[in-house]
Amino acid sequence: MKILVDMCLPPSWVEFLHNAGWEALHCSSIGPTPTKDIEVMAWAREHCHILFTHDLDFGAALALATESGPSIFQVTAQDLMTVNIGPAVVRTLRELESLLESGALVQVGLESGKARIFRLPISKAEGC
Repeated sequence: MKILVDMCLPPSWVEFLHNAGWEALHCSSIGPTPTKDIEVMAWAREHCHILFTHDLDFGAALALATESGPSIFQVTAQDLMTVNIGPAVVRTLRELESLLESGALVQVGLESGKARIFRLPISKAEGC
């Protein structure tokens, strides 16, 4: 699985995810940095990466676009440092890896321990 780490997350996530066994890139390292969410999503889709983000806008954009990708792994947490939430992120990514590889929006609340999963493309009924 290849993971694109969004700009809103620290670059330290790249090494952390790499050490966990995945190929990872930070948005800042993919050439001319995409400035719009739609450009980031297009890059991830074209290069077969799952987008790892904290930004809630990506889920909304994906639902509105009714695209079949890219998969998005979205965490909600106050503390985004790898040392504090990294083990929970890795555990959740491993549990949901096949789902993410087949196309999904996964929203994980690390403080609540709850996850919402939407298969792609997202239908309008799922968004209600």
